[in-house]
Amino acid sequence: MLRLARTPAGIGSRPVGDRPLRLVLTDDLRWGRGSVFFRWWFAVPFLLWLSLWSIVAFFAALLNWLLTLLLGRSPGPLHRFLSRYVRFATHVYAYTNLATEQLPKFDGRPGYELDLEIDLPAGQRRLTVLFRVPLALPAIVLIAMLGGGGFSFFTTTWSGGLSNSGLLGTAALLGWFASIAWTRMPRGLRDAIVYVVFYGAQLWAYLLLLTDSYPCADPGLAIPQPPVRDDPVSMHVEEESRRSRLTVLFRLPLCFVHLVWLITWTILAWLAAVLNWLVTLFGGKSPSGIHDFIAAYQRYQCHVLAYLYLIANPFPGFVGKPDSYPVELQIAAPEQQNRLTVLFRLVLVIPAVLIASAYNGLLLTVAVLGWFASLVTGRMPVGLARAGALALRYCMQTSAYWLILTDSYPYSGPCRQEPADTPVATEPAFG
Repeated sequence: MLRLARTPAGIGSRPVGDRPLRLVLTDDLRWGRGSVFFRWWFAVPFLLWLSLWSIVAFFAALLNWLLTLLLGRSPGPLHRFLSRYVRFATHVYAYTNLATEQLPKFDGRPGYELDLEIDLPAGQRRLTVLFRVPLALPAIVLIAMLGGGGFSFFTTTWSGGLSNSGLLGTAALLGWFASIAWTRMPRGLRDAIVYVVFYGAQLWAYLLLLTDSYPCADPGLAIPQPPVRDDPVSMHVEEESRRSRLTVLFRLPLCFVHLVWLITWTILAWLAAVLNWLVTLFGGKSPSGIHDFIAAYQRYQCHVLAYLYLIANPFPGFVGKPDSYPVELQIAAPEQQNRLTVLFRLVLVIPAVLIASAYNGLLLTVAVLGWFASLVTGRMPVGLARAGALALRYCMQTSAYWLILTDSYPYSGPCRQEPADTPVATEPAFG
């Protein structure tokens, strides 16, 4: 049985193999208001140039496919041309979606704030080259959900901008408002955008035969050095890739009794949350009894959803017992809360709910793709499991925030959870 150490949700303790495509990110997250406000006007020339380059790249990709099929590797000149194309497209989508501040250059050369390192041509298996597009379909489904259904480097639409939904469009929209207000992009939102942009770059490098390495959804590949945080609501995962094919096949029927009990508990938890809001509003602190009841509900919900979405394998218990499941939600004891944020909690939580909605889409996609993969191989792909863990952690933090368990705002990007005595990153709201 493959078992790794308990790791922070959404971040692997080690890379998923050596990758021929790597991301390099250098910026200080400080944006100018004028640059942010007129961002999509500034991006128009780059998008037009990208659309023209895409026409040439399409025919170059067809030639590259034929020659790679014959030779077993991508020819050097075609590999360099398509590498520059993918790099330029990545620069443009990073700039358009507020992952960077610097204007891109038109040549696709290295040196941008968000850059790609692409290995030289290597041998590729001809069978995977022949069926490259069908093999890429699961990754296409995932990027379509992350990017809102329109993330493509071969279109002239605003597919990488705010006209779409998904995690990319939602994070970019909220980041636009936050950057206008503070002249600083919240790191959590920036990292969520980078995660989607880099996964798209992996997909196009795979489709264009720059690499034989399949796109990996592990957030730790996009954000190799995530911030260290000590959130009062955190999630830790004991990774185990093996899945029982039989329980995977009947996962939804097996969850039925849990879902019925979860709905019942949810009604009680919401009633308790109303009382918790009133008491915390006047007392400044959540009563321990109500806090413990809602916290148990949150842990149970986390266990059930981790099982349902194939992030974990064991059948969960029914009481939300602490440290009883491989995907564990850790909730701190009641602490003093700001009464003003308690009063307006349902308003303040709206941006987090928008991000959580996008992450819910990621969870569902991870479950569907993981269901097929687990049935075929008996294992859950590590990258998918880590992506699902990131999404689940954010959804649980959002739920805990509006249930008044904490006044710490959910953190939307990958992060590492550490004990309280470790230096902690601080982020503004929307982070």
